[in-house]
Amino acid sequence: MAYSFLYFCTLNNIILKKILFLIFIASSLQVISQKTKRIRILSSEITTTDEDRYPGATVLINNVKVAHEGAVLDCKRALLYKEKNLFKAVGEVVIEQGDSIIQYSDFANYDANTKIAKSWGNVEVNDKEMKLTTDTLYFDRTKQELFYPTFGKIKDKKNTLTSDRGTYYLESKKFTAKTRVNVVNPDNKLESDHLDYYTNSNLAYIYGPSTVYNLKDSTKIYAEKGFFDTNTDISYFVKNAKLYLKNKTVAADSLYYDKRKGFASANNKIKVIDTIQNSVIKGNYAEIFELQDSLFIVKKPVAISIMEKDSLYIHGDTILVTGKKDNRIMRTYHNVKIFKSNLQGKCDSIHSNQVTGLTRMFKNPILWSGKSQITGDSIQFLTNKETNNLDSLRVLQNSFIIQKDSIDPNYFNQIKGRNIYGKFIDNDLRTMLVKGNAESLYHSRNEDTQVLETITKEIASDIKFELENNEVVQTTYFKQSEGKTYPPSEFPEEEKKFQGFIWREDEQPKKMEDIFIKDKVSDSKTDTKDKKVKKNKAAEKAKKILEDEYLKRDKLKKVDEEEE
Repeated sequence: MAYSFLYFCTLNNIILKKILFLIFIASSLQVISQKTKRIRILSSEITTTDEDRYPGATVLINNVKVAHEGAVLDCKRALLYKEKNLFKAVGEVVIEQGDSIIQYSDFANYDANTKIAKSWGNVEVNDKEMKLTTDTLYFDRTKQELFYPTFGKIKDKKNTLTSDRGTYYLESKKFTAKTRVNVVNPDNKLESDHLDYYTNSNLAYIYGPSTVYNLKDSTKIYAEKGFFDTNTDISYFVKNAKLYLKNKTVAADSLYYDKRKGFASANNKIKVIDTIQNSVIKGNYAEIFELQDSLFIVKKPVAISIMEKDSLYIHGDTILVTGKKDNRIMRTYHNVKIFKSNLQGKCDSIHSNQVTGLTRMFKNPILWSGKSQITGDSIQFLTNKETNNLDSLRVLQNSFIIQKDSIDPNYFNQIKGRNIYGKFIDNDLRTMLVKGNAESLYHSRNEDTQVLETITKEIASDIKFELENNEVVQTTYFKQSEGKTYPPSEFPEEEKKFQGFIWREDEQPKKMEDIFIKDKVSDSKTDTKDKKVKKNKAAEKAKKILEDEYLKRDKLKKVDEEEE
């Protein structure tokens, strides 16, 4: 009896649990049913069924209109699957979502459970910012996203965007376009593989290889990350950026470019290639002025002139290039050093006219050619404009050439005079003519034993030297006045060095990288302060020159306008 009572109680508990479970399932289904609202029919001229052809569907014909959660869909004919909450529309399909978008197509399927619509055939979408046309479009109403997997075109007030596929985010007004993307307006064309474009601001953010072409001239910009403002033609790129101007290319880690003002600034690993002058300028900060075809570069700048056999490198604290291609000048300020395999130099500043080929060195200039050290109040060298090779050399006032003896470092061959004129052949210094008050001191050695045999001191009006492999092979004296040859033991000790002799070998850049080494200076606060002032003055001077260039342009423009 007790056993039967326990069995009955257990059975009742099991039945009660099953009933509660069924009630829970029913309640859940009711909640789900309440959350997923059904598609409502607003109008239809003919409403019928055809279970043979369309099992489970209500057939709607002519002036069909249905609604679902704030969206209204119109079409010519449709099938409504009430159980599946699915709607299939055919002919002149229109989907409206409040006042945010209106969409047209030939066909559309709408799943009310997922709130996703698929439209195809002459699809067109309009909102307040743009018009989208494509062949196939997915509209996720929950995420408020439009996605086209095939070619699409977006047109707004400023630009026309095309791409093979893309997504439009209704809330942020952003297109994410991928694969063969083009953004075009009357001024520019942007090509990319991946970008975000905002129809409310007309800003394009790129995330892959991209190029902006200016359709009114030949300029263009390439980069792999950054943004482009199609309203202002201002761009800022931060990965593999390259700016292609008419006569030069600018590459940098980051690049800002204002096309309308003709201004660009670049940062880090800058490389400016001059296609006309066959030269390169490198540095870590630059400002480019397109209208003046000029630039200003600092932070380890170096100008490289590409020559036939090797290249000429010029480094200073500041490099400034001004003028058009037919009147271009390069100025290098402070701590200037020059390196070429067979020619090195140093001075405070350099002025190079790339049109005439004349380069002038200022303030304590010095050159090294092979084993020779060349100094004077002013040093100038000329480059052949056609071949870009070194042509000639001029050392003006207090010219001095020193060459260390090949065997004994205590002996120096020396040439001194008012001016020195040199001639280069194939970029090698081959002849030197000392003009005015010429003096020479030469140590002669036995060709076989290399023993020092004589020391000759000559004084003449002019002296000419022929060189091979940077060694003097022939000397010619003009209007010789006096000279004497001594045995080494009898040569006066006090005459071993001419007046003004200074040997500066420790300042010579022996390899290209040495041009960036600063010469030793005092660590005193005064010297540090003077150095900063000097740099600031160089920057101010460079900017003043650029300002003058702008003033000249504005004055000429004003004169032209008055003449018109």
